[in-house]
Order: sequence, then structure tokens, then C-alpha cells
Amino acid sequence: LASVFLVSIPHTLINLVGVTLRVESAKPTFAGDDVCLPVEIMNSSRATRYGIELVLADSYKRRERLDCIPRESAARLTLRFSAHRRGEHKIGTLDLTSCYPLGFVRASKRFVSNQSYVVYPRPAGNPQLPTNGSRFADNWVQQGIGHGDDFAGVRAYVPGESQRNIDWKAVARGQPLMTKQFAAETKGAVYLDFFELRLADVEERLSQLTLWVIEAERIRQPYGLRLPGTEISPGLGQMHFHYCLRALSLFRPADV
Repeated sequence: LASVFLVSIPHTLINLVGVTLRVESAKPTFAGDDVCLPVEIMNSSRATRYGIELVLADSYKRRERLDCIPRESAARLTLRFSAHRRGEHKIGTLDLTSCYPLGFVRASKRFVSNQSYVVYPRPAGNPQLPTNGSRFADNWVQQGIGHGDDFAGVRAYVPGESQRNIDWKAVARGQPLMTKQFAAETKGAVYLDFFELRLADVEERLSQLTLWVIEAERIRQPYGLRLPGTEISPGLGQMHFHYCLRALSLFRPADV
């Protein structure tokens, strides 16, 4: 048995030779949900590598396993771990490990990632949008996407959004993907205001504002956001949605 153990050691060490990784961007998530971190693991050697594990070197030791990576190829996996608190966080240290072939010893390679991910506050509270003292008295003209409204021009298509308003005639002429925009006059755009909340705890206020941002976007109600030191003008759409959520995520209690 001792001789088998000794013979297995170089095979275990060789199994990680030529194996590296590349961390891709993780999409924002909400506190309490999972962060989904895509990672590409590359094998530049001329031999198949077996039983490779990717480990997030934090206190929870989250891990994912690849049974094999063919020679001179790559494989992708998604490392999932809990988002415990809002804010911007560094990925930190990742380990590639293997105990192939016999499991007697474990070899590892350590990588430090400068990638970061954003965690939005956990949405909670009353979904009913504020109605008193938070709306504009004047009409607000939204430059956005609509139907039956006045045509206001085109803008570059954003991957992931609906293709319903793509200017297909322009595409047929060989032009890049563009999205039609319309001007829609909307009364009573709502401001979501940190100072108007009757909640003592800062995190509870941020959770309530997060829920309102989600609800306003869902019902297509134009909304702005007021935080200490920050005011975001009313808008709609995915860019505005994530801009507001990011402001809530990065808010510091010292700003109050």
C-alpha cells in the first residue's frame, strides 16, 4: 500500500500541469440569493486532465467539479455561492485541486482574481408605491420604447432586450441592430425617497427602496431615486433599473 501511495503522488501533481482558469463577470444579484460566477478552466497540455475541482477559498469552501478536460481545450462551469450582504465584493482566491488518480493525496494551484461582483439590497417591505409628496407636479416626457406613441428616433440595440422594436428595415439594408424609440408623455413620475421612509434602520430603508424600484419597473411607472448625496432623475428601462439598484447597493450609512 505504501508503494502505491508513493507512485500515485507524481500522477496527482502532473494532473494539474497546464491547467489554468479565467474568471468571467458575474451578474448582479440580490442579498440572500446566489451569486453565479462563470469560470473557464483551460487545459493547455497534451493530455486529458481528470477530476478537477474549483474551490472558492473562503470560509464556506464552495466547490464545483469537472470530471475531465480534454487535451488543449477548455471547459466552463458556474460556481454558485450565497450573497450574504449588499455592496461590491472581490472574488478573491480560487483554488484548482485534484486528488486523481487514487485519492491518497491532493494537489492544488491557487489563483487570485481581481474580479468583483455587486450584491443589491434584499427587497422587502410594502410593494405599494408611495403616492403622497413624492410625485412630480409637471408632466414628464419619457424617451423610451412604446407602441402608438410619437416616433423619436433610434438607438443602438442592447443585447438581451426585446427584439419587438428593432428597426428590421435598417437591418435589411445592412445596418447594425437599432431599436426604435418613442416619446411618451407620462403624468406623475414617482420619486423614491430615502428621507420620507419612517424606518429607523438604514438597511430596512434600502430594502424598501429596492422593492419599490422593482415594482415601479414591473408596472412601467417612471421613477427617480433620492438618497443622501445622490439624486437620480426619473426613467425606465434596464439601464435605469440597474443604475438605481447599484446606487442602493453601494450606499454607505456614513452618507446619512
